[in-house]
Amino acid sequence: MAMARDVAGANERAVRYARLIELGIALSAQRNHNKLMEMILVGAKEMTNADGGTLYLHDSDKRELRFEIMLNDSLNIAMGGTTGKPIPLPPVRLYDEAGDRNEKNVSSYAALTGKTINIPDAYDAGDFDFTGTKAFDVKTGYRSTSFLTVPLKNHDGDMVGVLQLINALDGDKVVAFPPDTTSLVEALASQAAVALDNQMLLEAQKNLFKAFIDVLASAINAKSPYTGGHCRRVPELTNMLARAAAAAKTGPFADFALTDDEWYELEVAGGLHDCGKVTTPEYVVDKATKLETIYNRIHEIRTRFEVVKRDVEIDYWKAVAAGGDEVALKAQRDARLAQLDADYAFVAECNLGGEFLAPEKVERLKQIAGTTWLRTLDDSAGLSWEEDQRKPKDKPALPVVETLLADKPEHIIPHEHPPVGPDNPWGFKVKPPAQKFNLGEVYNLSIGRGTLTPEDRYHISDHIVQTIVMLSALPFPKNLKRVPEWAGGHHEKMDGTGYPKGLRREEMSVPARIMAIADIFEALTARDRPYKTPKKLSECVKIMSFMKKDRHVDPDLFELFLTSGVYKEYAKAFLTPDQIDEVDIGQYLSQAAE
Repeated sequence: MAMARDVAGANERAVRYARLIELGIALSAQRNHNKLMEMILVGAKEMTNADGGTLYLHDSDKRELRFEIMLNDSLNIAMGGTTGKPIPLPPVRLYDEAGDRNEKNVSSYAALTGKTINIPDAYDAGDFDFTGTKAFDVKTGYRSTSFLTVPLKNHDGDMVGVLQLINALDGDKVVAFPPDTTSLVEALASQAAVALDNQMLLEAQKNLFKAFIDVLASAINAKSPYTGGHCRRVPELTNMLARAAAAAKTGPFADFALTDDEWYELEVAGGLHDCGKVTTPEYVVDKATKLETIYNRIHEIRTRFEVVKRDVEIDYWKAVAAGGDEVALKAQRDARLAQLDADYAFVAECNLGGEFLAPEKVERLKQIAGTTWLRTLDDSAGLSWEEDQRKPKDKPALPVVETLLADKPEHIIPHEHPPVGPDNPWGFKVKPPAQKFNLGEVYNLSIGRGTLTPEDRYHISDHIVQTIVMLSALPFPKNLKRVPEWAGGHHEKMDGTGYPKGLRREEMSVPARIMAIADIFEALTARDRPYKTPKKLSECVKIMSFMKKDRHVDPDLFELFLTSGVYKEYAKAFLTPDQIDEVDIGQYLSQAAE
């Protein structure tokens, strides 16, 4: 009989040891926080045959133990962990308001001392206060009798949390936790502490990286509040559309899914998708008028018009003083002044870039540009070294006759460094302009549509090149290796005509294609751009439908964008009420989708 009991006991211990090893391996592999919490507590309950238990995590900043998961089989309690149900109990304070250690609470005592406490009967534990447990008993009739409270310490000896088990069971009978199971739980607690510590370190790294991304977005926002808003909204819309794709049960995205790590990877890629904009001059990104650089150069041109008008007045009075026909001279003067006013109004209107500039208007600009005025001051005085280098070295003698509008040699700003050419390790297929910038006045005022020159557009487009270069230089861990690809593809087009690599649809991942739609839709609907008025929701969807027909965006994702209602969800969150109107999405869906 005794031998049989010994064999049974040995077998039971072997099972427990095997379970401990199995749990240790599983804990080291588990990366989901809630699942890890649950594995620790459930494993400890199984090894000790405990009826219930609680797992606390130590919050060193607040000096308290925070409830993470609570389980009790008899009371059918399952809170925290993967259940998602909040635990309606306040945290356990390790110190009172006076700063004295809270050693009456058994969990607090274990955390403060680092000792395991095995209490056979809570109703005969004079050193600890179980008032809360007894009040609990009155309401339910349940007796929390035996307690095993084990501190969780990492390899540095720092407190990570506390594991508390309640009511060891021998059949239906509550018994004390035997010493052999206590040592097993302590071994499990040690492994759990290391697993938790590693997970918290990983979470801290994630939080640090998220904070870094936020700092970068704030830096972009400090340069330009318009692009800063874009950097915050595109990740939101990317996540919305990715969630819709992952939820699809049928169709082209029925098999699309992302792991927890991949969702984080997508979040990082979204947050960094425009990090290259830190290199783009804000006066290019926010160029609200054609003559704008660091300031709007229309003021210089207005001053020149004022000089010419003043000269007309002076010439009039000189002619009158010389005995000329005052009536005829006055009529001539007034006509010339009216013409100059009209010419300046035309130049100012061209500067806004609101309408297409027809060829005949460009010709009128050139005619106006030919109007001359007299400069009597040295235009090289007070210049920076860099600006002076662009001026011609042969200075004409003063005074100098100049034109109202000009394209001068000093308006050409060369590249400081060789731009990215066809031979590059990233596979960029971009053609840089001959010069970095062309600030010529006639050149800029003659822009056919909008406010940007080809050089300006190149520099705005170059932000994606810089994004990929910057992200490729970062030593991303394995779970973030695709960030450069996902973040760097949002200006590619499905037909291969996009930039900077000219990728086709089949060469792009689904997340990269999702981000391309998010980037375009955010830009179309944005209400904080200085160069355009906010568009209606229906107008934005219509424009994107043309892009779908032209194979600029993924057609399947665009239809999912509409049928899933993501466009509405985003509009409610980020558009003004007057932008949101009814959209008949049926006209934009393929026959198959209908």
